Amino acid sequence: MGVVEDLHRAREAYERREWLAAYRTLSDLDDAVLAATDFLSLADAAELLGRPDDAVQALQRAHHAALDATDPLLAARAAARLGILLALRGESAVAGGWLARGERVLEEVDGDVVERGYLLVGRMLERVSVGDLEGARPLPAQITACGRRHADPNLVALGLNQEGRVLTVFGQVPAGLRLLDEAMVGVVAGEVDPLVAGEVYCSMIEACQWVGDLGRAAQWTRALSQWCDAQPTIVAFTGQCAVHRAQLMRLHGSLQDAVTELERSAARYEAAGGHPAIALAHHERGDVLRLLGDLDGADRAYGQALQHGSDAQPGRALLSRDRGDLDQAVAAARRTLAGTHGAIFRHRVIPGCVEVLLAGDLIDESDVLSDELAGIAEDFGCAAVRASSETVAAQVALARDDPESALPMARSALARWSVIDADYEAARVRVLVGRALRLLGDEDGAVLELEAAREAFVTQGAVPDARGVADQLGEADRPGGLTGREVEVLRLVTVGMSNAQIAEELHLSIKTVARHLSNIFTKLDVGSRTEAAAFAHRHHLG
Repeated sequence: MGVVEDLHRAREAYERREWLAAYRTLSDLDDAVLAATDFLSLADAAELLGRPDDAVQALQRAHHAALDATDPLLAARAAARLGILLALRGESAVAGGWLARGERVLEEVDGDVVERGYLLVGRMLERVSVGDLEGARPLPAQITACGRRHADPNLVALGLNQEGRVLTVFGQVPAGLRLLDEAMVGVVAGEVDPLVAGEVYCSMIEACQWVGDLGRAAQWTRALSQWCDAQPTIVAFTGQCAVHRAQLMRLHGSLQDAVTELERSAARYEAAGGHPAIALAHHERGDVLRLLGDLDGADRAYGQALQHGSDAQPGRALLSRDRGDLDQAVAAARRTLAGTHGAIFRHRVIPGCVEVLLAGDLIDESDVLSDELAGIAEDFGCAAVRASSETVAAQVALARDDPESALPMARSALARWSVIDADYEAARVRVLVGRALRLLGDEDGAVLELEAAREAFVTQGAVPDARGVADQLGEADRPGGLTGREVEVLRLVTVGMSNAQIAEELHLSIKTVARHLSNIFTKLDVGSRTEAAAFAHRHHLG
């Protein structure tokens, strides 16, 4: 097949969004036969396939080919793309150089052209990458306006998305979320290019995570997952997909599944040559491993997060607490609070830091933080932030031996966590409800709540939490850590009763009996009724 035919085949593959075929064919062709637009197509394919270094090289060649062809607009667009890509990689100095070159090229162009809008996108990301949020603040509205003037859906989506991000960062959360949703309209309608679609999707989900709007995050995570699954050759955004899916798995109590998903995410980032979000993947993995009781594994994951630029707090402070080093934990929590500014960031670290401070009996400090979180929750209006605020308020009230204040807060938090299917957080709050009821003299009610929390933790694999509840139930010395109800079920198993007979004897549903048996098998590490009965006989439970 000749060069002309190969080039035609590559262009057709690109139009059909067959990214791997387009990338391979364009890469194999001699540079001399490729136009500037072909280099741009090669850059698109390389970036979508998770090959950012190849994308940078292709964009550089596109820029020079456009200059050779006396096409300043295309040269400026390639420079803008380079600025955007390099800024997203954290290479702000190099990004700034390419953006300056693109701006200089446009000095020879009269009038208002859409390429100026793309250069503004690069400048905005450059400002964000160096932490200059005030400098970035006015640019998104200019980007959106440019996109609308030129009827460019890509630029409109990028501008609206970043306008929304800016508003949320500066505390105008409801207004910001409305703009983020509006940006998604063009994406869902298929009006924007794949690279822009992926960036806007990921930015939306990240924003939802930042402001604690977990319901929105779940909806857009499902949408992003479907979008990625529909384009299996794309790897550029699958790492983000995995991280956000894992965050929701953790929320819903699927802790081991979350670890697996985060490991996949980190591997994808490594295979793609690294990505700033790899630190988040390791940080999240450390948090989940800590909940599972794997403190050494959590320590290693936090160490990897540190290597990639994350301070991994308050997870590391909580790990120090779990290892019994309370002085170090409190010091780390205080440093984290002192170094974290802005409601959008503080609401995510306050709950963990309060846990550490309360472990150190620092109730007054915790009370001040609880009030701050309540104000943030009121401003944001997101269910998860409200639930988190009420959880912290209940923890502080219990530390003050004030169950009358703690109980309504804990019950409200439980209702909110339950609505968004936050099974792990709901189980944690059940413990607070149980503690409050016990202090108020309702021992039966307390036991019911604590039993329910313990069963949830066992099912989720949250070993440290399950042990903590067992201690509160006075079960620490019970063989296998079985609950009272589980002992009853096991005793009936030893006399040969079926699930249906046990259900009738204990006035339970057959489904509930089956769940108790599953928990018994897990706790005792046995695989059959016979082995369970043998355990019961050895420990005089039969």
